[in-house]
Amino acid sequence: MAQWIAFSHKGKPGFGQVVGDRVMVYEGEMFAGPRSSGTEIALTEVSFELPCRPGKFIALWNNYHAQAAKQNLAIPAEPLYFIKTSNSYCAHEHTVPKPVGYEGRVVYEGELGIVIGLRCKNANEAEAAQAIFGYTCINDITALDLIAKDPSFAQWTRAKCFDGFGVMGPVIATGLDWKSLHVRTLLNGRERQNYPCSDMIFSPEQIVSALSRDMTLEPGDVIACGTSLGVLPMKPGAVVEVLVEGIGMLRNIYGEQAAI
Repeated sequence: MAQWIAFSHKGKPGFGQVVGDRVMVYEGEMFAGPRSSGTEIALTEVSFELPCRPGKFIALWNNYHAQAAKQNLAIPAEPLYFIKTSNSYCAHEHTVPKPVGYEGRVVYEGELGIVIGLRCKNANEAEAAQAIFGYTCINDITALDLIAKDPSFAQWTRAKCFDGFGVMGPVIATGLDWKSLHVRTLLNGRERQNYPCSDMIFSPEQIVSALSRDMTLEPGDVIACGTSLGVLPMKPGAVVEVLVEGIGMLRNIYGEQAAI
């Protein structure tokens, strides 16, 4: 198991592995034979950046049995997904701005995120498993009232892609057994979500295999596995924490009234 971090230190970007309270700095490319530089930095001295810069950020809808049952949704025959645009990417401890001109409900969605490590096209499930580099925490933020605002067109892209609405981090963890993981989401310190990843309708391997038949997946691409019960609105100034054992805590403040 390892935890990979992307960071800035004294104005310079870098990446490496977190070991205790230190960052072991690496060189090269995270997904292509990274090399240890032989140097280390105290974790307290670095600023967290996006754990990777996805060419694509794909997110699933209706991928948990419990959520489907609560909403009386049919179990889908294949993964249902949308794309989050690059302007939505937001790192650990960064503030998520409140959208200008939208006063409706904004909800958090704590999720497990897959990070692709190998180019992947038309993969079977075994090949898809090999293409998964590791996992990260996701907060798939949604302007909920926009999705069905126009009855003639469901506005998933608009609702999901405001600046900062695709939060990921704090690290990418490798060597995890996804079936043993739980996703917890805290809103202002109060637990609102706590659900097992084993309740997924489609496993990470099935998701990656299915998506690779639609599009080529590249190293650094991120796939959010969907959320389960406990999604609620948040107000400006709210602190949202998404926690997954082995990955850590992804923490952000929503809105510009407060800063981390």
